[in-house]
Amino acid sequence: MPSDAAGAANTTNEQGRPRERPADGAPDGGGRLALVTGVTGYIGGRLVPELLAAGWRVRAFARHPQRLSDRPWFEDIEVVAGDAADPEALRGALEGTDVAYYLVHSLGTGHRFESTDRHTALEFGRAAREARVGRVVYLGGLYPEGEELSPHLDSRREVGEILLASGVPTTVLRAAVILGSGSASFEMLRYLTERLPVMITPRWVHTRIQPIAIRDVLRYLLWSASMPPDVNRAFDIGGPDVLTYRQMMQRYAAVAGLSRRIIMPVNVLTPNLSSHWVGVVTPVPNKLARPLVESLVHEVVVKDRDIARYVPDPPSGLLGFDAAVELALQRIGEADVATRWASASTPGAPSDPMPSDPDWAGGSLYVDERSSPVSASPASLWAVVSSIGGANGWYSWALAWQVRGWMDVFSGGPGLRRGRRDPNAVRVGDTIDWWRVEEVKPGALLRLRAEMRLPGLAWLDLRVEADEQGRTVFRQVAYFHPRGLLGQLYWWGVTPFHGVVFGGMQRNIARAAEDYERQGPIPTPPPQPVSSGRSGHRS
Repeated sequence: MPSDAAGAANTTNEQGRPRERPADGAPDGGGRLALVTGVTGYIGGRLVPELLAAGWRVRAFARHPQRLSDRPWFEDIEVVAGDAADPEALRGALEGTDVAYYLVHSLGTGHRFESTDRHTALEFGRAAREARVGRVVYLGGLYPEGEELSPHLDSRREVGEILLASGVPTTVLRAAVILGSGSASFEMLRYLTERLPVMITPRWVHTRIQPIAIRDVLRYLLWSASMPPDVNRAFDIGGPDVLTYRQMMQRYAAVAGLSRRIIMPVNVLTPNLSSHWVGVVTPVPNKLARPLVESLVHEVVVKDRDIARYVPDPPSGLLGFDAAVELALQRIGEADVATRWASASTPGAPSDPMPSDPDWAGGSLYVDERSSPVSASPASLWAVVSSIGGANGWYSWALAWQVRGWMDVFSGGPGLRRGRRDPNAVRVGDTIDWWRVEEVKPGALLRLRAEMRLPGLAWLDLRVEADEQGRTVFRQVAYFHPRGLLGQLYWWGVTPFHGVVFGGMQRNIARAAEDYERQGPIPTPPPQPVSSGRSGHRS
């Protein structure tokens, strides 16, 4: 049930620091109920604590509710499991709701994402009308009028029109590039600029864009919930600066203390080629990079400021580009990134529960299991296990991991570029390089699910146990469920390398835990650009 303690909601972030409030003077929620979809994603995960702090009760609607269990606000909300395309699940989720935030999309899921978005929006609008929801708020994309739009922007436009025609008062907010630590657009800009001091670029770098800070996006979302009932329309939202993508890269370099970038636009790089280039240089995978790049072909500038009639600018004004970048880099440097674009599921990644034994109904399950005693306390071993990956590495044959990471990148997977949200803390739903955290039992178990390109499903368990003599034991179990003959061949092809990769990992993690016991924590390396398949940043 919804928590009655919403008014006393946590106003600190995961690290216990005061959270920057985007909603200065926002209307009091007064205990009204807000449904948030897409809550495991970048925007939804940041909106929830702002709603709670403003006096709203919050109901989160998620396909994988377990991924929310480690969020600091989890105990303050109601969670409903379900899919936004399921009418029955929607009816239950929307019952008694005053405002519903529609923050779901099928971006990067394949060629049929437009039809999926259309169907889901129609079902959501119908269910909201039947449940007599007071208002729907949708965050879409800013687009120019009278142009043939990219499939991504056209789908965002269509979803907004469907919700506006649903019979429920609807606010559609249309934004261009969102600047914030962890957003896909920001990560693309950041890595392109940091990794390429000299670059040959497509002609879309001359397209004008009006970016907006995540702080201001959250403010508009929060205030939109209290718009008058007769308001049913779309609003353009943007920050105070209008820049070309080239200017954005140069200004990012200046804020980040980098040398001026040499940028040479050419006409031969199509959006398709550009997306592959972005997919190699940045952590954003090709399936997500392509629609983002295609959208940059269009000039996206705010056409009017009608939103100011309902949502006044904050007392200090909307955040400019330089200030937004500086704030985002500060959050990254402090490992204070609440959500990331990768918080949402990677399109095409497996989502079935892990089989509990080799005789499960799904067929063959190969297991590589290793264990060894560790001359360190369970707490020291857990400190090493829970900080694995990202800049901290995998305690094994580094070249093999990097080569496998690049192979995954060139086949369209995430590779090792995603890094970690936080160098030490871990929670369910986090991404760690090409893995996603599926289960965490603090001090005992870290379960990772592979999201790399594989002919099957794979998991890695890292366990902290004790033997009969009370000694600390590190148990490491790799599971692989092959898909077809190719999956069988893959397993037997990589098995000879397990002794080097997994065996080395077993020994080195045990050694690192023993060093930790003697010396204490080793300072985490500061964020810095890297040229290999691994991301050296945490965001």
